[in-house]
Amino acid sequence: MRCHRRKLRLNTTAIYRISIQGCLDTHWSDYLAGLQIDCTAESTGHKITTLTGPLIDQAALLGVLNGLYTFGLPLLSVECLSIEGDEA
Repeated sequence: MRCHRRKLRLNTTAIYRISIQGCLDTHWSDYLAGLQIDCTAESTGHKITTLTGPLIDQAALLGVLNGLYTFGLPLLSVECLSIEGDEA
């Protein structure tokens, strides 16, 4: 994970992009903290799902990651795109 401008804290709201192997249907968005779900196929034919959106704190991030683990979908990456209060 990386955030460039401000120090990330456990209780800080931040926007994340999480990539997983496999395709997750968009109806799971509510279960995964309302994150936007996009499924794409690579040129190799492998499907990648990207979840993007704000999470209120690190506990919410952990909840999403635990949910993905429950689905049995391998985690590829977690990226912090911005922290609440950062200038765009």
